[in-house]
Amino acid sequence: MATKIYIVYYSTWGHVATLAEEIKKGADTVPGVEVTVWRVPETLPEEVLGKMHAAPGREDHPVITASQLAEADGILFGFPTRFGMMAAQMKAFFDSTGRLWQEGSLAGKPAGIFLATGTQGGGQETTALTAITQLTHHGMLFVPVGYTHGAGMFAMDEVKGGSPYGSGTFAGKDGGRTPSDAELALAAHQGKYFAGIAKKLNAV
Repeated sequence: MATKIYIVYYSTWGHVATLAEEIKKGADTVPGVEVTVWRVPETLPEEVLGKMHAAPGREDHPVITASQLAEADGILFGFPTRFGMMAAQMKAFFDSTGRLWQEGSLAGKPAGIFLATGTQGGGQETTALTAITQLTHHGMLFVPVGYTHGAGMFAMDEVKGGSPYGSGTFAGKDGGRTPSDAELALAAHQGKYFAGIAKKLNAV
């Protein structure tokens, strides 16, 4: 049977959604893996989202329920940062996983993280660190990307998001920046790398 990878994200202006698609491309290159991209429920009213100029939700990415997480063999979670932590929409989704926690439904499953921040000091590392607490309480196995992407992760010739914790991008203070080629390349690599590990664990 195919190893099921779920990419579950929240995105305000589309940056995290773009990374999710790139991660899927990378994961899709691993034979025997089935990848699905999901978005978590929005918690803000349409009126507020309109004033924020938020991007519309991707209709090709269905909204996931907490119980559906148990179907996956591995999960990558993506979100923007809010003051160095995950956005409230993703936190609300994690808060809805109490039954899965009670039943240990996610224990032993590999999990990864990808994210977007407004600026270089906006939480590329702290957002990942604070998110790991959610995975830990579920008993999930955190799979960081490390420095497996090679020399590009050490390059200092351009501003770019991403870290050993996972792929990332900078949105800019007004959300106007789009993910760079280097950021997209790391996202694709993370997808392939994570899918390979999830496949190996699923075969055990």
